[in-house]
Amino acid sequence: MRIGFIIENWEKIDPPNSSTLAIIKECLLRKHRVSILYTNDLTVRDNIVHGFVKELSYEGKFTENITSFYKKIQVERKLIALHAFDCIMMRKDPPINPIVFNFLDAIKNETIIINDLDGIRKANNKLYTTTFHDPSGSFLPETHVSGSKAYINRIIDESNHEKMIMKPLDGSGGRGVIVLEKNARTNINSLLDFYLDESKDSYVILQEFIEGAEEGDVRVIMLNGKAIGAYQRRPADGEIRANIQQGGSAHKYELTESQKRICKKIGTKLLADGLFFVGLDMIGDKILEVNVLNPGGITNINRLNKLKLHRQVVDFFEEKVDEKIEKRVELEYLLKHLSELRS
Repeated sequence: MRIGFIIENWEKIDPPNSSTLAIIKECLLRKHRVSILYTNDLTVRDNIVHGFVKELSYEGKFTENITSFYKKIQVERKLIALHAFDCIMMRKDPPINPIVFNFLDAIKNETIIINDLDGIRKANNKLYTTTFHDPSGSFLPETHVSGSKAYINRIIDESNHEKMIMKPLDGSGGRGVIVLEKNARTNINSLLDFYLDESKDSYVILQEFIEGAEEGDVRVIMLNGKAIGAYQRRPADGEIRANIQQGGSAHKYELTESQKRICKKIGTKLLADGLFFVGLDMIGDKILEVNVLNPGGITNINRLNKLKLHRQVVDFFEEKVDEKIEKRVELEYLLKHLSELRS
């Protein structure tokens, strides 16, 4: 099987903490052909979408040490038609230039793309949770999104909350997340001037500060509509953001029964939208964000629970490709049978 990964930057991978590298290693162990490419490697040649890929190979006995494995990987640059891949996985942080999706639209009927392109289009920013239809706020925090400074100020004035969270609509990794406090009202206009440029269609999210947020959040990994693992992220001293990229620490965690019910409910919606590999961020019974482009956490969950979630991910790749091959064979058989009947 030939698998491609659209990634952020191979040179900046942190081997012990990279979910992408763990998945790549498992693919190579299973003798699959693996390539990586960046979004700016996409190109069209003779009306066919290609990529300037880096094909990975590893010689000798596989080492358990992931850093050593990473350093020994050999890279060969090639130009490959993307429809030659059986499966392509998106592993790049948002935001992504919409043109990238146009490139991939050309091959989506021939190649398994995880996640589904139309699903990513729906969910590649923080507005996706509005499609969950939870007006009562049973599992979503009170949330407002706007590009209007006047409206955001109005919401803050009308709110009963002393604290609120503000963050950019298309950020990732905890970048740009701040706590607004009503008693610091004089600073809010300056912050809005920084976050919003009404001439450029920029937006912010204003969200209720959930009780217990200062203790961190929970990252849940969803695969094929099911929660397969979770861990708690606790913020560093003096920090509200629990993201690992912002100095947060990883701790073992077991989902509560109510959290499992919420994940199951959300899983149905994720599958309907073709979002097979997803990270949910939760505090208590509230879903803060849905990460569909480059969710991490596999390595932390593996380490804390002695699991190998990356194997489940590659199992899923193989199952999806096998399903596609079976459907193609069935279709070819039906077409041949109809042709014989007509003759």
